[in-house]
Amino acid sequence: MTGGPGGQGFEAATGDGPAPPAGPGRAAEVRTAYEGLMQIRRLVNGPPGAAVPAPWESRQAPRAVALVLEAAGITPSAVDPDGRRTRNGYRVAPAPEPGTVRVSWLGPPGGGAAEEEQERLTDCGRVLERHGWECLLYRGPRRRRFLEVEPRR
Repeated sequence: MTGGPGGQGFEAATGDGPAPPAGPGRAAEVRTAYEGLMQIRRLVNGPPGAAVPAPWESRQAPRAVALVLEAAGITPSAVDPDGRRTRNGYRVAPAPEPGTVRVSWLGPPGGGAAEEEQERLTDCGRVLERHGWECLLYRGPRRRRFLEVEPRR
């Protein structure tokens, strides 16, 4: 998508890494990547244009979903080098079914993520549905909610 620090490519925050750097540099990278995504959609999707995911998004669904969420200003979760959650936010991961993504709302123990999850996942679902993704809210193990997300057909 775009070049990052040290020549590395841009990666949208999935919630499984360190918190992305705050500030105008990261905001510009996210904006550029998002605008590129919308342009690709308009070019390859014909009349449906930017309203539906491009074919490559189905193949790279976690990356595409994470980009849409980060571009919408929704906070990703983050982990420290030992893998411990350090803040509440979304986590995007592949679901067991190919082309499907699972979005969870996670945070550090005692951080209140479980109490926020229904409202915050509903917000995530609204953003994703406006971008051509179908979202279903489920309850999983330990009664924690998650979104199952797939491209609109």
